[in-house]
Amino acid sequence: MIAGRYTLDREIGRGGMGAVWLARDEVLGRDVAVKRIGMVPGGGSPDLERAEREGRLAARLNHPHVVAVFDLVHEGDERWLVMEYVAGATLADLVRRDGALTPDQAAPLMRQAADALTAAHGAGIVHRDVKPSNILVTPDGQVKLSDFGIARAEADASLTQTGLVTGSPAYLAPEVASGSSATDASDVWSLGATLFHALAGEPPYDIGDNLMGGLYRIVNEDPPRLTTAGWMAPLLESTMTREPSARWSMAQVRDYLASGPSARAPRPAVVPAPAPAPDPTRTDVLAPVPPVAPPVTEPRSPRRRRTVPILVGLVVAVLLGIIGWVLITGGDPEADPAANGGNGGNRPTDRATTSAPATPKPSPNAQDMERFISDYLATAVSDPQTSFGMLTPEFQAESGGIEGYRGFWDTIQSADLRTVQADPEALTVAYTVDYTVEGPGNSPSRESSSDVNLTLVFEDGTYKIAAEG
Repeated sequence: MIAGRYTLDREIGRGGMGAVWLARDEVLGRDVAVKRIGMVPGGGSPDLERAEREGRLAARLNHPHVVAVFDLVHEGDERWLVMEYVAGATLADLVRRDGALTPDQAAPLMRQAADALTAAHGAGIVHRDVKPSNILVTPDGQVKLSDFGIARAEADASLTQTGLVTGSPAYLAPEVASGSSATDASDVWSLGATLFHALAGEPPYDIGDNLMGGLYRIVNEDPPRLTTAGWMAPLLESTMTREPSARWSMAQVRDYLASGPSARAPRPAVVPAPAPAPDPTRTDVLAPVPPVAPPVTEPRSPRRRRTVPILVGLVVAVLLGIIGWVLITGGDPEADPAANGGNGGNRPTDRATTSAPATPKPSPNAQDMERFISDYLATAVSDPQTSFGMLTPEFQAESGGIEGYRGFWDTIQSADLRTVQADPEALTVAYTVDYTVEGPGNSPSRESSSDVNLTLVFEDGTYKIAAEG
């Protein structure tokens, strides 16, 4: 018995993060699944701090397609995660038993998994180990995504150790296989690789005993394609693509799967930023000049040739007048001819002698930068479409386009700025914000805090967000 409450029955699963047991909750009289957590791969003793972090992270998600977390209990030096028990089989077991699925059979299962991952990404959580054995399927076709044991929050870099590749090799995204940190886009690749397994009856990469060779193929070779994918082919091509920014967002994957065989591929997430509207208060911007039509060449007439000497005479007369004026005034446009014995007196007296002082160019300052962040958060909560325009085009692309950006902000009910500190010289802002996140379905909202570091750009008195982190 664990913690005087949970009686172990039998082992029901085993993976890289440890064994899972069926247990009985003697207090509430129900079956639960328990798993010892906190063991770092390759470590000989439990990392208790990691155990606490894993438990809190898994409990942040309350979603119908995520295995629920009930408790985190201590038993001596061990930590056990108490979870919802799901009767059924993993997607890997189903494929092993029944063979490859058709696109129509795979779609409802993968849609539920994509829905769960969309919620995780909206809560700032990257799963990092999406694979068929972590997708549980009940006898009535309900899906539960399990094992957030190596998941991490986007703001928590401490879970990633240098040189430690986390996740199952056959389903790793190329950037993760090469040692980079996992992102939302990495989960998208892994879900695509999981779909590949479901449709093909086998993983996209045969790792076998040659781990390094398998990782090399993932990083350097074009992804495998299925000729039998049917209407799922665009989804496989847009999830298993080596460039993370070219992948669909998880919300786009979910929506495509929900649409069925009539689904249309979504528009690319990265769209050119619209040209800024002209500022009517600026006087230094010239209106566009219409193109000038090329001159029409006409044959010269004898009459036109006779006018040439007249024009030349006029030009000579003007030149002689200018030379005389220079000799009298010395070339000074403000000289008085009468002072030099001339008969002037017609010099204009209202001509400006000095140009107006130039308006100083605006420069960044801490107060304006902090006000910009406050305005940005308020706008993002109330109108994400408008706040998306407060990002540079490059950062819009990194944010997953408008779909990925809205996928996060549409779940935020409020964002209260707790602290903020701006550095005008470095054009950086560090702040802490308290989020109220909308719970799925009718579940209550959740509160969370996040420490954010942004890099801004400043041009013509306007700030934009260029990078995070």
